[in-house]
Amino acid sequence: MKIATTKQRILQFIDYQGISKQYFFERTGLKRGLLDADKLDSSISDIYLAKILARYPELNPEWLLTGGGDMILSEGVAKLRAGIPLIPIDALAGWGEGESQVMPYDVKHYHVPEFNEQKVDFLISVKGDSMYPKYQTGDIVACKKLPLDTFFQWNKVYVLDTVQGAMLKRVKKSDKQGYITCVSENTAYEPFDLALTDTNALAIVLGSIRME
Repeated sequence: MKIATTKQRILQFIDYQGISKQYFFERTGLKRGLLDADKLDSSISDIYLAKILARYPELNPEWLLTGGGDMILSEGVAKLRAGIPLIPIDALAGWGEGESQVMPYDVKHYHVPEFNEQKVDFLISVKGDSMYPKYQTGDIVACKKLPLDTFFQWNKVYVLDTVQGAMLKRVKKSDKQGYITCVSENTAYEPFDLALTDTNALAIVLGSIRME
């Protein structure tokens, strides 16, 4: 029985994904002739393998190289290997609707050991001065998604996906039933009450990185 080559396993993965070779080449930046039938027995460079694994973190490197183990890694392992997505706050609008993910398109990923250990779901880059001086434009904050029926830790900072878009605010208890009070660190911005029914999704801020 002939043992499958790495390139043949790549073709198996492409078939498993239900995508075309052209789409695979576009996403990975690989040369289009790399997987031609007459080249399947030849070796593939480490650079190309790195590009594939960077684009498809769910792909098991052991299986790709040797055929051992499962083709697809567990969700937790794949997420850790991929790193944490950095998402512009402007792009967060709608991330709590239906089954949509917080990462609906290609974004950059970063490995931050302290944040990975806290199971951070995404990073956002702060924009504007409403949360100054705690956060300033360009700072990176690490966020963990929470269910809408979660209890709020009053006076903690959250990212909220609302009918008016995504916002970064300190959350306090409101005097109005079914509302929360959103507070900016910058006193030039007045606090306001937000109806929980106008909130599509939320995430708590677990930490930040200051960019000089």
